[in-house]
Amino acid sequence: MFQNPKYLTRGVQHGLPAWLVILLWSLIDRIPDEQRDYLQVFQLTRTTAGQHIAHSQEQPPYSYEMDVPCGNAVSAKIYVIDDQTHSTMLLAEEY
Repeated sequence: MFQNPKYLTRGVQHGLPAWLVILLWSLIDRIPDEQRDYLQVFQLTRTTAGQHIAHSQEQPPYSYEMDVPCGNAVSAKIYVIDDQTHSTMLLAEEY
């Protein structure tokens, strides 16, 4: 799973910094294939120190949080959906 071509919606392309998109893909890649759900969820929060990232999936249950110091943090909810032919990263409001 997630070894398929990776796509971004317009909302992600224009709303997230490139470094953050790359980081989100890498967080997904850290989960072993056999333990990865088809739906990954990221809650992004802008903090005084930078970017807070909360990453989760439902089955099997998984969650991971991290803070990244930066000057261009965003607040958004991001979904990454894998349909076995490609993976798409989109803003929650684009779903």
